[in-house]
Amino acid sequence: MVDKLVAIIGSGAVGLAVARSIARKGFQVIVLEQHQAIGMECSSRNSEVIHAGLYYPQKSLKALLCVKGKQLMYDFCQEFNVPVKQCGKLVVASSIDQMEQLNAIKAKAIGNGVNDVKILSKEQVAEIESDVKCQGALFSPSTGIVDSHTLMLAMQGDAEAHGANFALNCTVAGGKMNKDGSFDLLTHQTGSPDEVDPLTVDMVVNAAGLYAPRIANLFKGGKQSFKVHQPTMFAKGSYFRLGSMPKMPFSHLIYPIPEKGGLGVHATLDMEGNIRFGPDVEWIPDFDYQVNPAKAEIFASKIQEYWPSIVNAELIPDYSGIRPKIVGPGEKDADFTIYDEKNHGMKGLIHLCGIESPGLTSCLAIGDLVAERIASQA
Repeated sequence: MVDKLVAIIGSGAVGLAVARSIARKGFQVIVLEQHQAIGMECSSRNSEVIHAGLYYPQKSLKALLCVKGKQLMYDFCQEFNVPVKQCGKLVVASSIDQMEQLNAIKAKAIGNGVNDVKILSKEQVAEIESDVKCQGALFSPSTGIVDSHTLMLAMQGDAEAHGANFALNCTVAGGKMNKDGSFDLLTHQTGSPDEVDPLTVDMVVNAAGLYAPRIANLFKGGKQSFKVHQPTMFAKGSYFRLGSMPKMPFSHLIYPIPEKGGLGVHATLDMEGNIRFGPDVEWIPDFDYQVNPAKAEIFASKIQEYWPSIVNAELIPDYSGIRPKIVGPGEKDADFTIYDEKNHGMKGLIHLCGIESPGLTSCLAIGDLVAERIASQA
């Protein structure tokens, strides 16, 4: 056992993976979660896709951690009996012009070490997905889906098996570095901000997802110039599920060409073979998880580009999520951002910001990376 207590702020997939990896290295771990249960925000409001690593700039953290995390995810799910399916996906080109974009995505994927992708003609697509209309597609056989809830419970269980403890309904309202290098965290029971309970720990990992930038800016004791950009607009994505049909139309994930801010309204599967469509990209000023039923018509028009039969189907509002972006509308997508001592001047403090897609796929790789950094600073 390492005689150091590490606090993890946030118990989404990334926080749980970090807690598990650090606990496995013998550190004492306490996970602080503001909600009454784990994984109640981004990690339970996404497509549950295991991404292959197709879209991300070469040598970026998103590319490196997605490709590594993908294999770690499949291995973890096998070891811990987490429902998972390597169903593969098609990125479809709706026009001849988009075929050039497919070739660019393929080149980027191969540059990231994803060597199993291939371009299919529209005839080849028709052989495996007869209902899909396209000029061709990029086939990614290593893309899959995972039961994210069971995944998170498994990571929590393994973290606890290695000594980690969880404090639910615990909000972190600030922190400061002490002269001896330890940290005082200001915590309170969620909903009771007047009853502040300081918690002294040796090291801290901020894995608070949507709230990570705000929490990063609440820490005192390092460089006064260090500030994390806090977005004022949030990228919401809504999902609709496909109503009951005699037979579900797809056995693979179906993606359009990516759009600004997201990967487009795609078709994903769950473990029972049901289909949902989404997410779109809607920039909003405040958190709002309501799905507007009137969006069904807009969704249908986008889906119709690759599945004309949507006109005979029913779209039912399902759920929505908010991407933990650190950029705003119209800005260039940011990489995963890991702030540590070289950024803010506080040894033993790590902030994980902008861990959007492919964060779920990358979570185990992120956990291992952060655990190595924590071990090197202990």
